[in-house]
Amino acid sequence: MKRTSRDIRTANRYEVLRQIIAESPTSRQELAAATGLSLATVATLVGELLDLGMITEVGFEDSAGGRPRGLVAVNASGGALIGVDIAETYVHVELFDLALNVLARADEDMRPGESRPEQVVGHVAAAVGSVVAQAGVEAARVLGVGVSVPGQVDRDTGVAEYAPNWDWHDVPLLDLLAEHIAYPLYLDNPLRACAVAELWFGAARGRGDAVVVNLGTGVGAGLVLGGGLHRGVSNSAGEWGHTTLVLDGRLCHCGNHGCVETYVGAPGIMQNLRELSPRSPLLHPEDQTATIDALARAVAAEDPVALKAVRDTARYLGAGIADLVNLLNPEVVVLSSWVAARLGEPLLGEVRQAVARHALRRPLAATEIVLSPIPTDPVSLGAATFALEGALQSVGQRAVKRTQARSRTAPPS
Repeated sequence: MKRTSRDIRTANRYEVLRQIIAESPTSRQELAAATGLSLATVATLVGELLDLGMITEVGFEDSAGGRPRGLVAVNASGGALIGVDIAETYVHVELFDLALNVLARADEDMRPGESRPEQVVGHVAAAVGSVVAQAGVEAARVLGVGVSVPGQVDRDTGVAEYAPNWDWHDVPLLDLLAEHIAYPLYLDNPLRACAVAELWFGAARGRGDAVVVNLGTGVGAGLVLGGGLHRGVSNSAGEWGHTTLVLDGRLCHCGNHGCVETYVGAPGIMQNLRELSPRSPLLHPEDQTATIDALARAVAAEDPVALKAVRDTARYLGAGIADLVNLLNPEVVVLSSWVAARLGEPLLGEVRQAVARHALRRPLAATEIVLSPIPTDPVSLGAATFALEGALQSVGQRAVKRTQARSRTAPPS
């Protein structure tokens, strides 16, 4: 799809603000160097962001032999953003200031069988109300709510087109949420959210090519290619969890057999453990979180069954990640989301060994494999950046309308 000049301007405004958030305080000259935009373009965009109250002037720095350079920084109190992480077992919501510092958090557990759209919407509305109340922010200061939901989503229409783990088809999620939440809403999925979080604040920062492997109930890969988020033609890129790992293997929710997700997602790990030890006390049949927590504790205690379960999981995961390394030749592969965070270093060490057995030597030599360093929930953080992107787009549209209105009312020269 061809981008308009307005789309390009919005993208440039977003990129300049991203750099300011990452590097505050900074100068217009440094912004031009970091973004590749001309100094004149950066100066114009900085002026717009100053007018919007999103950034502020914070003094000067000496330049080598020239005039002092003016410095700008993000105006943390210039607005609030909300990031919503809807997962199969929980809803986690965080409220951020404009510097993307967390000001409030709320959690809602989702029990098995609580996945009907109206039930999920109820949990999200409760958690959003909770963080706004905790932070004590005025409604007018909330610039938007970014919502991450698993599966295939249409960003433009706000429809969750397909969520296999819930058997959702064409659910008008943003319309349902708008009945309960009065702020602007922006929809995407956790693969994109995790990738953006790592690109802004995590292991993919400053990297041109990265893969963010999201390990939760579901599994996927957020892709950063050529320094930017890769969405694919229908915002569906990264569904690596539904690539075939084992021919005629385990049945997946998507209807196929042998998908990566069925071996390395939380239910797949539970199955790996069940096949090793059907009566293992580590198994909590209806509770993924409790099982993964118990497995992590048992690994720390060097329980042999737990160690073998993690090693088996890492064998499957390593083979799948080796495919990503060979296909995409990334600088870094990041293991993200709650399963990766809970199993941590023991899983990482086994995965590195398994990838080394399967990946080609040259791309492997150029790839780091790391755990996500982001201390907060990466999906909520990434979702909040979608709200920021949407807010910048809407202010850009309002600015265009104001300009058009002025030109219509201006007297002829």
